Amino acid sequence: MVTIPRLVIAAPASGSGKTTVATGLMAAFTQRGLAVSPHKVGPDYIDPGYHSLATGRAGRNLDAYMCGPELVAPLFAHGARGCDLAIVEGVMGLYDGASGQGELASTAHVAKLLQAPVVLVVDASSQSRSVAALVHGFASWDPEVRISGVILNKVGSDRHEMLLREALDESGVPVMGVLRRAEQVATPSRHLGLVPVAERRGDAVSAVAAMGAQVGGGCDLDALMALARSAPRSPAGSGAWDPVEAVRGAVAGGGACDAALAGPSRNRGSGPRTPDGPEGGGPDGPGRGRPVIAVAGGPAFTFSYAEHSELLAAAGAEVVTFDPLRDVALPEGTRGLVIGGGFPEVYAPELSANEPLRKAVADLAAAGAPVAAECAGLLYLSRSLDGLPMCGVLDAEGRMSKRLTLGYREAVAITDSALAAVGTRLRGHEFHRTVLEPGAGSAPAWGMHQPERRVEGFVQQGVHASYLHTHWASAPGIARRFVERAAE
Repeated sequence: MVTIPRLVIAAPASGSGKTTVATGLMAAFTQRGLAVSPHKVGPDYIDPGYHSLATGRAGRNLDAYMCGPELVAPLFAHGARGCDLAIVEGVMGLYDGASGQGELASTAHVAKLLQAPVVLVVDASSQSRSVAALVHGFASWDPEVRISGVILNKVGSDRHEMLLREALDESGVPVMGVLRRAEQVATPSRHLGLVPVAERRGDAVSAVAAMGAQVGGGCDLDALMALARSAPRSPAGSGAWDPVEAVRGAVAGGGACDAALAGPSRNRGSGPRTPDGPEGGGPDGPGRGRPVIAVAGGPAFTFSYAEHSELLAAAGAEVVTFDPLRDVALPEGTRGLVIGGGFPEVYAPELSANEPLRKAVADLAAAGAPVAAECAGLLYLSRSLDGLPMCGVLDAEGRMSKRLTLGYREAVAITDSALAAVGTRLRGHEFHRTVLEPGAGSAPAWGMHQPERRVEGFVQQGVHASYLHTHWASAPGIARRFVERAAE
């Protein structure tokens, strides 16, 4: 496979400025005319939205826990195909991974899997000479992690910069950028992190442009590009991941696997070719048409992985997006529905006010069509959210909570569903500040094994609804099974 120039942008800890620097570099290199492939370590849905805005390409996640280490390089190569440069934003601190599992799913782990040079972003606001000890410690902790440069963030003055540079001269790690404090690049946050791009597109465009200008002006882009080009040939042994080949080789929804639920926005008729070609093969057979799978999008449902719609299309579906805040009906001919994660609690009044769509969703579910709902989708299918009527498909009520539920999970399917056969094992992720009561129906979706044993979610008729975020790239049979159910 062709070598892809690549950089991993990491930091000693969360809050150091990784997102600003990574997004700014993506924007700055894109403004130079390069095709930049954006990636994010871990399960985060929000940062990739800003990456996409900076590059004009789908933001991709690289999660060694949910997808397995063996898929990290192939998924990277899939996203970066045809690009001049790939930039990977890390997660948390460089060496922070899945709790209690060593380096698994850490930025350092992914950097090693990609054999990519690492640039460390350091918040220098409260230190001077100590920065050298910090960088030396991170660079020497794991000899397999190649920390090849430092970008100093939140530098206060010219004298402060001089002291930092003098100290780092002794560390042997070159300074590749210095950024001063800049309010215009700040992005607003709330209970689950940054506000997604879809909710503040105009302001987000301005913020990303400011990031590109600040980072482009404060960093040595030529040196960073030379560093990216120094990366060896990508270790993705069998080449790039391909959704069509993945679906062809998949067992429909069964076996031990990692899995996921929601997909990205995509217009009618677009997307990858199907296994039987563009004329409409897949589960319906050649010439019999492609079942329409409606995927919720818009500001209320922004959590998605790009690979999901690609897999649905590869399995023979026509993937059509709709916005539950605006559209009063499901897309014409809908035979399956995917409602991913997002912020229904923020838009509960608007979602509740759209009675025609709520009824259409309830009618589709009552007819037995396959419906995959995760987290925000689970709440949307409930009877109510913070006292406001939702679709009423599930006999449960949702409400906001002060407690953040966050972390990786191990799960097994304990009820046969449109997504997975009983016994399917997977790894997923929970991320919410809401509570659903009850948390499981008479036919639960999952049995959880980490961090505690419990049952969770709902399976009824064609509906599979759960708080669990998962990733279909590691279990393409999920998409195949779902499309086959829609085509029946």
